[in-house]
Amino acid sequence: MTAGPVIALKGVSKSFGPIEVLHGVDLALRPGTVHALIGENGAGKSTTMKILAGYQPASSGEVLLDGQPAQFTSLHDGELAGIVMIHQEFNLAEQLTVEQNIFLGRELTRGLLLDKAEMRRKTRAYLDRVECDISPDALVSSLSNSDKQMVEIAKALSRDARVLIMDEPTAVLTTRETEVLFKQVDALRSAGTAILFTSHKLDEVAYIADEITVMRDGAVVQFGPASDSSEDAMATAMVGRDVSDLYPEKPGVAPDAPVVLRVDGLEVPGFAKNVSFSLQQGEILGLGGLIGSGRTELMEGLAGLRPARAESLHLFGQPVVFKTPGAAQRAGLCYLTEDRKLRGLLLERGMRENLTLQTLHKFGGFLINRTAEEAALTRAIEEFDIRAGRRDVRVGNMSGGNQQKLLLAKVMLSEPRLLIVDEPTRGIDIGTKQQIYAFLRGLADAGHSIIVITSEMPELIGLADRIMVMRQGAVSGILQPGEISEDAIVRLSMGLRAETTPTFEVA
Repeated sequence: MTAGPVIALKGVSKSFGPIEVLHGVDLALRPGTVHALIGENGAGKSTTMKILAGYQPASSGEVLLDGQPAQFTSLHDGELAGIVMIHQEFNLAEQLTVEQNIFLGRELTRGLLLDKAEMRRKTRAYLDRVECDISPDALVSSLSNSDKQMVEIAKALSRDARVLIMDEPTAVLTTRETEVLFKQVDALRSAGTAILFTSHKLDEVAYIADEITVMRDGAVVQFGPASDSSEDAMATAMVGRDVSDLYPEKPGVAPDAPVVLRVDGLEVPGFAKNVSFSLQQGEILGLGGLIGSGRTELMEGLAGLRPARAESLHLFGQPVVFKTPGAAQRAGLCYLTEDRKLRGLLLERGMRENLTLQTLHKFGGFLINRTAEEAALTRAIEEFDIRAGRRDVRVGNMSGGNQQKLLLAKVMLSEPRLLIVDEPTRGIDIGTKQQIYAFLRGLADAGHSIIVITSEMPELIGLADRIMVMRQGAVSGILQPGEISEDAIVRLSMGLRAETTPTFEVA
């Protein structure tokens, strides 16, 4: 006999002011089951999860705990009921240690004193469960994003949850870390935990989920066993249209296309050394390699965001040295950061301020022409299909996909001829991915040159004309169009050479 749900939503709606964002949502999480909740950015997934966890009350409908109506007035109420949420945006105190974060608000004591030895022992045990070898004494602010995510997961494990809600838990994890996480999910499922899992990586959903609920425009549009739904079917249900042709066609780069960037012997101290490559007009060059290989730091050095030196560096035929990103921007090179929330956008401000901040000189001198700014925002909303409900929305309240579109619009106001895009679709739904891929290919077709850094293997293969693979701060190889394959990329990433590996140009 199938066990009843631990927690369920019945006809739940949610309004913010006059705007209803959830419309009669039904959702049930059963013990020992992984339930995937998928949909485009803005479909209502985050609001649904927050209602389940007690972050927000429903405007109408019922939240049922063990079949009985429940009212959560806070996150604390949810946790007391055994409901724990792993956030997509880290919910960690940056200036505290790993140990302090895991036991924050639940400190162990011995008499009147903190039992630091026991908290350290348990912290080490939780970190070992997720195969994370960082020190319990490490400040969270010093950790990489992937290590922060593992701390979030370890913190959730320490709660012994009846219901675990996981919001994009693998967005910043490596393949190995994702495998470790899935081992923990399997163990929790076997122990009877009810798990809600959200991800834009549909291959992960197909692998880990028992049941799938699809949301679109604030409503549930499909529910059923995971075994009944292919990745293509999931994607179509999410966006309401066929997305089988996710990547635009590659027309190929003309052999005689001008070389717009030539790099010889580029070094970013501590991260990359002796890197040489070139980029042609109209080309998309993919930059692959394992996390920690120096990909991002190399491009930050090229764009003036980090100290760097080179034997020679030519952009559009002119020798250049960029000490600041402003100098690179003036020369026609712009860098779009992988971290849109911390380094790309001002989350507390509106769309207009974010859009024009990098190019204020275009909108006046001492006084800013607000009318011109508003006109630029109107064009950006239309050109990039930014969906935010209101023009004055706080950017932090926008979905990840719309934030990324705004960041692209902001960068494109600088009119770059060479664009470096770092992790362009991290944490973004498949429909928005399709839009961004089409936009990047359209730029290349119009004569722009693009470097795309990505950890997503299908994205790397589907988007790039050539692929440069890095390993330990150096170029392992450059794959030409006919040589690109997953096997070749993996081998170069691992530093392997074999006769079965296609021949490649070594930079």
